[in-house]
Amino acid sequence: MVCVSAWALTDKQYSDVESRIQPAGKVCLQGDSSCGAAMASAGGAPKSGEDVYKSSCQGCHASGAGGAPKLGDAADWAARTEKGIEQVYSHAINGFSNIGMMPAKGLCMSCSDEEVMAAVDYMIEHSK
Repeated sequence: MVCVSAWALTDKQYSDVESRIQPAGKVCLQGDSSCGAAMASAGGAPKSGEDVYKSSCQGCHASGAGGAPKLGDAADWAARTEKGIEQVYSHAINGFSNIGMMPAKGLCMSCSDEEVMAAVDYMIEHSK
């Protein structure tokens, strides 16, 4: 009977074992500077305002659900923008509850602040 232990491995065998047990990937979180380049390439190009609208905003802003200003309704949007676009951006990014309900980022947690602002710009531009 032959008994082998981990200490009896050659350098090549040890290296082979190490290569087989390496993690399959790495998780990068937004703001993690150690893998910033990987996030940029993995995320691809930013989504357009229209893409964000169609994937996350349309459900409420097409029908006015929950008091949302409707796409194409100039009066709805004029009431929102009279205090300045920065406030509209802030409400879209951080959420706002007054008459209706605007959840933070319209529940698009994968959207960057810039993508949410692009969606706001898209809706305002198409509501003049």
